[in-house]
Amino acid sequence: MSISVKSNRALFDLDLLRAIVVVADCGSFTTAAARLHSTQSTISQKVRRLEEMVGHRLLVRGNRDVLPTDAGQTLLGYARHMLALNDQMLEALAGAMVGVTVRLGVPEDFVGGRTTNALSAFSRCHPQVKLEVTSGLCRDLSQAYDNGELDLVLLKQRRNSREGVACWPERLQWIDSARMPSFELDPIPLVTFPPRGLYRDDMINAIEGMGRRWRISFTSSSLSGIQAAVADGMGISLLPPRAATAEHRVLGAAEGLPEVDSYEIVIVCRPTADVMVKALADVLTELLGEQAI
Repeated sequence: MSISVKSNRALFDLDLLRAIVVVADCGSFTTAAARLHSTQSTISQKVRRLEEMVGHRLLVRGNRDVLPTDAGQTLLGYARHMLALNDQMLEALAGAMVGVTVRLGVPEDFVGGRTTNALSAFSRCHPQVKLEVTSGLCRDLSQAYDNGELDLVLLKQRRNSREGVACWPERLQWIDSARMPSFELDPIPLVTFPPRGLYRDDMINAIEGMGRRWRISFTSSSLSGIQAAVADGMGISLLPPRAATAEHRVLGAAEGLPEVDSYEIVIVCRPTADVMVKALADVLTELLGEQAI
């Protein structure tokens, strides 16, 4: 048999590799042809094409069956690996095609902690679901949801602003710095979210209702920025209890500050949402119910 040497840059055809693997496993061209729903001559041609590519004889006929040569044994090892990788790739892509992406929006103060634990547990139960979590200001999350950019949102809003699948009252508390309190300053410095941000107008109305003067001393769209500014003595603020830290001092009726109870937390998703979106909404509903916010 004349073997022609081809370029070592040749790309192996997986169909040819599958043919020689089945022949080696069966020990027979005839049996391999039946298993591959082909003809013996076609299988023989595929093996010959491989031998021409590598420049070596790969199979020899023994007394009773077909056996691989040393070069054939080497090729078979790589061929089995390449075929296995091909099958794994097909499975992975098939999973990606049938998988679901759930786009979730949550306020910054819900990122981490028990929320992340709940999302992690959900992912383990539903590995085909890809979670895309966006955090930020509630007004931005609400707009993104309305624009179709999010499938499910957890929002803090004034009561009865938007109907959701579940809602709870949002408890708020006044906080000051534990090290450098500023409540007694005149005017009272306020640390707030930007205009139209949550709680800002309520803070101003409450201070004015006490007959106290006020000034905006620090504004940030970041919850961590608000927390740090209050802790460092830049002013007082109004936040949920979960956002208070050991660096904060809680204010209240003793200081003449009124309770603000005009907010709620709501979970919003569309009636036509995917079943996995609704399943995640159920997880968040259970989580928030346990926290009794």
